[in-house]
Amino acid sequence: MTSVSSETVLGQITSVFGIQGWVKVYSYTEPLDNIFQYPVWILAGTGASKRCRLSKGRWHGKTLLAKLDGVDDRDQAAQLCGSEIRIATEDLPPLEEGEYYWYQLEGLRVVTSDDQDLGVVDHLIETGSNDVLVIEPDSGSIDGRQRLIPFLPDQSIESVQLESGVVVVNWDPDF
Repeated sequence: MTSVSSETVLGQITSVFGIQGWVKVYSYTEPLDNIFQYPVWILAGTGASKRCRLSKGRWHGKTLLAKLDGVDDRDQAAQLCGSEIRIATEDLPPLEEGEYYWYQLEGLRVVTSDDQDLGVVDHLIETGSNDVLVIEPDSGSIDGRQRLIPFLPDQSIESVQLESGVVVVNWDPDF
């Protein structure tokens, strides 16, 4: 998941479904159908973003389908294809201590426990067993290498300091 000012991306409208205005949805939430827990979506495409109210959401086989208020035919639904589905960040549920939304980690500086600068969290990858931080080098980092560091608190992740914008890792820079 990424953040755009005070909005968080939860998914994308991929294509139309049927003739009554339903759309297929690709969700970034876990579980996937949690995207339906948010009744107001901010749809952002090539033009200006607009707010839409979710009328219905359901599974259709392995595909998520959504019906939005005011979208009643295939042509209206087709205009939404490719739009990101965002919500206001303040509408996200609070997390337990030590848990983070991906958008909170993206952009944080990553340093080793002995203060070697590895770069900045560009994005995360879900691997199944654990999430992985993708660290991109920048002008402040010790070298020009991209690094993949497993997000394993108390193992490779020593601390996440949101206030100061730093993730401290237990990681050998040569790895």
